[in-house]
Amino acid sequence: MRLVSIHTYPVKGCHRLDLDGARVEPWGLAGDRRWMIVDDDGVGVTQRETTALVAVRPELRPGGLLLRAAGRTDLAVAEPTDGDPVEVRVFASMSAAPGRTADPAANDWLSRQLDRKVRLVWLGDPTVRPIPDTDLAEADDRVSFADGYPLLLANRASLDALNEFLLESGSPEAPLPMTRFRPNVVVGGADRWAEDDWTGRRIRIGPVVFRVAKPCARCVVTTTDQETGVRGREPLRVLARQHNIDRRLLFGQNLVPVLGPPGSADTLTVGDPVELLP
Repeated sequence: MRLVSIHTYPVKGCHRLDLDGARVEPWGLAGDRRWMIVDDDGVGVTQRETTALVAVRPELRPGGLLLRAAGRTDLAVAEPTDGDPVEVRVFASMSAAPGRTADPAANDWLSRQLDRKVRLVWLGDPTVRPIPDTDLAEADDRVSFADGYPLLLANRASLDALNEFLLESGSPEAPLPMTRFRPNVVVGGADRWAEDDWTGRRIRIGPVVFRVAKPCARCVVTTTDQETGVRGREPLRVLARQHNIDRRLLFGQNLVPVLGPPGSADTLTVGDPVELLP
């Protein structure tokens, strides 16, 4: 098995960055989901309700990021190290985490882009947010503004299997790209659905070991074209027919890094070997 692609999402819910390599930190890949757009109540705005997020294409810059969108002037945003502290939630049902509010210009830029009043917040200290799934997390586990776990792994062969089902059914949406599932790491060379059996085990990707915490149940975000924002019906319908496990539509696995002492190798590179550990 090999690592075939790496992806991060600098602003939660917005467009991805496709990378050749990425540093692994305890809470996820470097730069992944350290920023989040929130509403007036401090709750994260996601593609579940606002598909227009796909048009926001942030790029990381030293000390901040660049907000980009077609037809708009780029906006440089600095990390608000002295910004107003604010309690935010990834979802309304989750516990609060402390963030810092970005410059008002970023809030105005995003509010115009999304046609609703929003704010941009930064997770300055990623050590403060524990993994919300307390039944499976360990005491020291931390996560960025990702939904629940530091990384999401997907298996290219499983996507091939889904697309075969779609093609056989004559679906006009076939084939679907892996981007629909918004993974951080994609592996090739595994059997289709092999990842179903990895839960509770450890996997080594290049020099880094990860705990395979739990499979990922998929939501309506996967039906959104990540380039256009157009929403369809797949892959949820085909998952319901072909990979419905205990009434959950599963695709991918949630990972938690198991990092060594300071100075240990902690960088993933496309092409790295992937090994399931005993």
